[in-house]
Amino acid sequence: MWQRIFFRNIARRSNFYITSLNMTIDIHPLEKFKYCPKCGSKHFDINNEKSKKCDNCGFTYYLNPSSATAAFILNDREELLVERRGKEPAKGMLDLPGGFCDNDETAEEGIAREILEETGINVTSTEYLFSLPNVYLYSGLEIHTLDMFFRCTVPEGAEPQAADDAAECFWLPLDDIHTEQFGLRSIRHALRRFLDTYRNGHRH
Repeated sequence: MWQRIFFRNIARRSNFYITSLNMTIDIHPLEKFKYCPKCGSKHFDINNEKSKKCDNCGFTYYLNPSSATAAFILNDREELLVERRGKEPAKGMLDLPGGFCDNDETAEEGIAREILEETGINVTSTEYLFSLPNVYLYSGLEIHTLDMFFRCTVPEGAEPQAADDAAECFWLPLDDIHTEQFGLRSIRHALRRFLDTYRNGHRH
């Protein structure tokens, strides 16, 4: 049964077209994980649609999303701080400042660290807005992420200096934002949501 449920989920998210559900499905999100990470046994078999279990030691590994963050930073000219991605995936396309959370840090600490690493700017405050699921292609693997979006403030007059994963940083007027120029799906969706809310709020 889990195979049918799993395949239906995959089909909705991918460009697969199903002619029949009476198929033997051998695709699994942990397909490339062949050995138990606890004991090293090769008897590391599918347990359900998001986990594998070791028949040797009994360890069960669940595939859960990685935590990631992204920031909306506006200056007093109503310009948004954006970056041009320096690395794959979506190298050369636009992005928001942000990245993966490190172990033992909060999401707020993570977004402040990423902004400092990528732009050289210290964050003065963070406000959580919303989250979106995403799939991030890394070294040939599709990594499921939970992207958390923050409204961040920085010192007045701060000028970004691109570093780390950012090839370029600059302030972009809100009216010049075209979401199709941003490389990651969750960022595009978040931008549309943020801009709609921001513009509606400024009409009142």
